[in-house]
Amino acid sequence: MPPLDVHGLFSDELFRLAVEVCPCGMVMVDAAGRIVMVNAATERMFGYSRRELIGQGVDILVPARFRDQHPAFRTAFAANPEARAMGAGRALFGRRKDSSEFPIEVGLNPIETRDDWAVLCVIVDISQRKSAELLAASQTQDLERSNAELQEFAYVAAHELLEPLRTIASYAHLLAERYQGKLDEKADKYIQFVVVGATRMQNLIIDLLAFSRVGSRAQPLQPTQSAAVARQVIERLRPRIEETQADIALGALPVVPADETQLGQLLQNLVGNALKFRSTRPPRIRVNASLRDGEWLFSVEDNGIGIDRQFADRIFQMFQRLHERAKYEGSGIGLALAKKIVDRHGGRIWFESEPGAGTTFYFTLPDPAIRRSN
Repeated sequence: MPPLDVHGLFSDELFRLAVEVCPCGMVMVDAAGRIVMVNAATERMFGYSRRELIGQGVDILVPARFRDQHPAFRTAFAANPEARAMGAGRALFGRRKDSSEFPIEVGLNPIETRDDWAVLCVIVDISQRKSAELLAASQTQDLERSNAELQEFAYVAAHELLEPLRTIASYAHLLAERYQGKLDEKADKYIQFVVVGATRMQNLIIDLLAFSRVGSRAQPLQPTQSAAVARQVIERLRPRIEETQADIALGALPVVPADETQLGQLLQNLVGNALKFRSTRPPRIRVNASLRDGEWLFSVEDNGIGIDRQFADRIFQMFQRLHERAKYEGSGIGLALAKKIVDRHGGRIWFESEPGAGTTFYFTLPDPAIRRSN
């Protein structure tokens, strides 16, 4: 069968001109798999002149390692000719005249002719895109490795710093106990500065260790009884609860996919904050959960001093304190740790509050039943 009459197919001069100047490669193939038309972009892309391509089998543009499979793909297309992308789910490559290969995307468009049918192939060279993707993937791997190394360094450094700091804090306390009132007033004040500073640094390093463990010492997420975890948190906070005469109530809490230790840290930080930032009234704290849109919405509600909404962007950042240290103790890491834990569990965390009217912290965790169905 002779090649199709291209001019007969495209009597419209404007259409032929549009095909010729198109920046994408355009190749028309007849029903027998022979090339009957190419444009200038195809010549530039593959390194052949159109004289070398017209009348050749389209396999000339296919790498040798794929040629055995190509006739079967053409046959499958002929059985159901419709406009679609070629090789969905497969990496496609073109073969240049010099035998070099390059990644491509191909759109297939069947065209009826007077005697038969043909396929107009639109070819895009995606070499630059693939190079950019490879570079981005490499940079992402480098960044992940760097982050992992930084997390490990932070953990090891904090762990190593903690031991000598314990010694300093211990001896500072001994000095305060043994020599309080036996030296002059300035000496007592200086010793107290050392005790307070060492204790604060010790607590800060302990919080930093907890923060670094979220990523570097995490456990797999498993079905976890959040009610049992919440009860354990209440018991750990029992001395402070009794000291403040707090009223704490737990609602019906679900089984969720979680790292049990981290879920305990999350709840302890939120309940602990409710106890810390209390008003003149005894704390009233309610912990509840409800199923919303395929995820569990947890809430920790209190009647404390509240939070001004202008601090919404700062409150979950490291070392952000909204109150004087002398009035409310803490390292400024607690809510940053809470957010990191929620992020690691695939959820979100936020709060609603009015100054003087209490605060409700919300966080979401996936519902395991929904996760299994997906």
